[in-house]
Amino acid sequence: MAPEHVAHDLRASYGLPYVSPALVIAWERGITSPDHSELTALACALWCAPDDLIGRPRTLRQHRLSRGFAAEDVARAVGLELLVYLAMEEHDEWRGTDRQSSALADLLELTLPDLIAVTGREPKLAGLLRNAVTSRWQAYVRPVGKIVPLGRRLLEDTLHTLHRQYQRQTVAALSRGGGGREAGESCQDFLDRVIDHFWTTVQNSTG
Repeated sequence: MAPEHVAHDLRASYGLPYVSPALVIAWERGITSPDHSELTALACALWCAPDDLIGRPRTLRQHRLSRGFAAEDVARAVGLELLVYLAMEEHDEWRGTDRQSSALADLLELTLPDLIAVTGREPKLAGLLRNAVTSRWQAYVRPVGKIVPLGRRLLEDTLHTLHRQYQRQTVAALSRGGGGREAGESCQDFLDRVIDHFWTTVQNSTG
């Protein structure tokens, strides 16, 4: 379907008279995003689920839309005024209390990694993990535990494993004869993806 066909279908069949081919193109390119009603109609027009259009949700707004909730529904469920909640979505900055965060996770069925991401704690966690794998990991068990509510033993095992992986990767890169540059690139790649390594290790330990 060309953008013209999608726009026509949304206007004629789904009560969205303002949708133009240019707007559909803007959605495709990520210049702007459809709201709840637009996303629902678009999914119907394309014979798919809203999740298929969003892919893996990353932001608070994407998680809400993928679950089919209007902003009013989420604001009411977590105990926030609508305008306050919308401002958090717009700026991608969650400022809810622990109770509100728990209610948000329950409503949107967020996994722990998703909750850490949408509540803005992922950058701080990544910084702690980078320090843990490049220095004494034992010193970061407690700080990481303040962000990620996991058992101390699990956190110790996870950080220890990541530390060993990082050190082995460094030694392996140096032993291949690539010199400091290759080792540096390999280590930087590990550090760039340290959040993914962390959650994979946690999953392997608990699975």
